[in-house]
Amino acid sequence: MTWRKSSYSTGTGNCVEIALTATAAHVRDSKNPGAGALTVPAPAWAEFLRTAKAR
Repeated sequence: MTWRKSSYSTGTGNCVEIALTATAAHVRDSKNPGAGALTVPAPAWAEFLRTAKAR
């Protein structure tokens, strides 16, 4: 997977990284990438983004 940092990263290390696949979004803590990732099905991730943008 190709991981990328949030565009809202402050440079203080308080950010997340995301890797998108055809079926899911994988989210992890950039300070501790070895701790694992939260995996969200693609439809749920799309709904999360729609809701976040609407607020």
